[in-house]
Amino acid sequence: MNSKRILQINSSIMEEKSYSRKLGNAIVEKIKVKYPNSTLEQLDLVESNIPHLTPETLHAMFTPEEHQTDEVRQALQLSDNLVKQLFDCDIVVIGAPLINRTIHSSLKAWIDHITRRGITFGYNEAGMPIGFISEKKVYVAMSSGGIYTDEQGKSNDFVAPYLKSFLGFLGMTDLTVFRAEGLHIPVIQDTALEKGVNSIVID
Repeated sequence: MNSKRILQINSSIMEEKSYSRKLGNAIVEKIKVKYPNSTLEQLDLVESNIPHLTPETLHAMFTPEEHQTDEVRQALQLSDNLVKQLFDCDIVVIGAPLINRTIHSSLKAWIDHITRRGITFGYNEAGMPIGFISEKKVYVAMSSGGIYTDEQGKSNDFVAPYLKSFLGFLGMTDLTVFRAEGLHIPVIQDTALEKGVNSIVID
């Protein structure tokens, strides 16, 4: 199959100056080389101003379909659209800059909207969670001012481990992280993005 449906998600507040966006763009370009007839859909979480969950939205998420009013369905519209967008794609590319040791709040808001019991995850008879968003390939384009892959930095990296854990909970266990790191460290910063781009391998 030489075509894939790519969903590229950006969560940087740095717009076109964003290193995670540049790294994510490089991932997309390499995917297109491997799968020439691929289509691309982009979602900028900051520009779209993805809202955080409200009590009304959370209540709507737990309202059985047969009891949903027009008001409840309206509260679920964004979440439903984001879930459908995710199910419809084959490959997800997530731009995830490390901000204050974690992900940007817009990315967390997106995660909250796609986390739907009975739709994107559930539980088996033993009470173990089952993710329903399977057969997706996820690439994370992570940028950071410091180094978080060495022994000293690993304990402060709450981006890659969190995304691997939670997206895996939803069934997206095939996840690869590429990094542009050391962007604020003299000497290293000049080649950090280039090193990250050169590390990209599409499997």
